[in-house]
Amino acid sequence: MKKIYLDNNSTTQIDPEVLKNMLPYFNTKYGNPSSQSHAFGWEARAAIDIAREQIANFINAEIDEIIFTSGATEANNLAISGFFAYNYSKEENMITSSIEHKAVLDVCEKIKKNGNNIIYIKPDYNGIVDVQKIKNAIDKNTILLSIMHANNEIGTIQPIKEIGIICEDNNIVFHVDAAQSLGKINIDVKNMKIDMLSISSHKVYGPKGIGALYIKNKKTKIKLSPIIVGGGQENNLRSGTLPTPLIVGFGKACEIASNRINIDNKKIKTLGDKLIKTILSEYPNTKLNGSKKNRIPGNINFSFPFLKGMSIINSMPKIAVSSGSACTSSIPAPSYVLNEIGVNKMDSNTSIRIGIGKFNTNKDIEIASESIIDAIEKKYGKKN
Repeated sequence: MKKIYLDNNSTTQIDPEVLKNMLPYFNTKYGNPSSQSHAFGWEARAAIDIAREQIANFINAEIDEIIFTSGATEANNLAISGFFAYNYSKEENMITSSIEHKAVLDVCEKIKKNGNNIIYIKPDYNGIVDVQKIKNAIDKNTILLSIMHANNEIGTIQPIKEIGIICEDNNIVFHVDAAQSLGKINIDVKNMKIDMLSISSHKVYGPKGIGALYIKNKKTKIKLSPIIVGGGQENNLRSGTLPTPLIVGFGKACEIASNRINIDNKKIKTLGDKLIKTILSEYPNTKLNGSKKNRIPGNINFSFPFLKGMSIINSMPKIAVSSGSACTSSIPAPSYVLNEIGVNKMDSNTSIRIGIGKFNTNKDIEIASESIIDAIEKKYGKKN
C-alpha cells in the first residue's frame, strides 16, 4: 500500500532538480572548498559562492551575511548562545515567546542557568504574540529578542516587521527562527528589521543536514562567539569542512522557491482549503487550531473534541501525518504549543498536524479526507 506523505512541516521530499545539481559534487567535483591551491578546491569554492548568493538573494541579504550551519537548530544555538557568550552579563535579559521551537526554548533554558533572565510572552488563542506585550516586557537590560516567523505546529504567522521596528527603536538585537516560513512567506530581512535569521534546507525541498544563519553585519556589526571551533571556516563562526553537495542543494532549492513561491503557495492553499472544508462539513465540531487566516499555507492542525482524548493517528495507515502531542515516552504528553493557546489536554490528545507540500495532488487530499473520516468513524461511530 502506497502511503501518502502529508507531513511536509516536518521535512520535505528533495526536489529532483535540486538532487540533479548536487550529484556531481559527490563524485566528480569532490574538492575541499578550503583547499585553494588547486582547481578541485576552486571549483568547490565557486559552487559554494553561487549557493550563498542564491540564499542571500532569497531573503534580501548580502552574500557575506550568510553563515552555513548543519540546520536551523544549530543556527538557533549559534544565534542565541553565541550572542550571550560574547555579550555576557548576568544583568542582561532576552524576550521570546512560549511557543517557540524547542531549538530556541532549550537554548533559553541554558542561558537562564547561566544567570540571565528569560521573559516568555504567551500568545493569544490564535497563537499570535501581542506586540504591546513585547513593548511592555522590554526594559533597560533587554539585549535580545527571539520570535519565530511561523509556528511549526499550528502554522501561525507572527507580526515580524512590527516587532523588528520595536527592536530597532530600542536598540535590541532581533533574531527570527524562519525554519517553517522560508519558501512559504516572502522574507526580506532588511524591510523586516531582522538582525539574525535561522533557516533550514530540508523544509524547502532541499537536502537534510544543512542550514544557515543570516547575521546582519552592516552599520553595527553583531558579535557572536562560535559554538564550534577548530578550522576558522565561515568567518571563524562555524568551523568544519563545508559540505559542498548539501550547500549546492540548499542554494538551488532557494532559487527554485524564489521563482515558484506564489505558484506553489496558491496550489497548496487550494488543496488545504479543500481538505478543511471536507472535514468541517462532515464534522462541524472539529477545531482548527491556530489562526484561520494568518497561517502558512499547507499547515492544518485539527482537534476532534468529540473523540474525548482518543487519537486517530494509528487508524490512518494510508497517510503520513504527525500528532499534535509530543511523545517523549510511552505516555503521550499534550503539546506545549496547544496548551499555551488554551487547548485543553483532552482535545490536545486528539490533534493531528497535516502538512501539505508542492508535490501533493488533488487525489492525495481526497484519500486523506476519506482516511480521516474513516478513522473518526472507527472511534466515534458513523454519523446518523
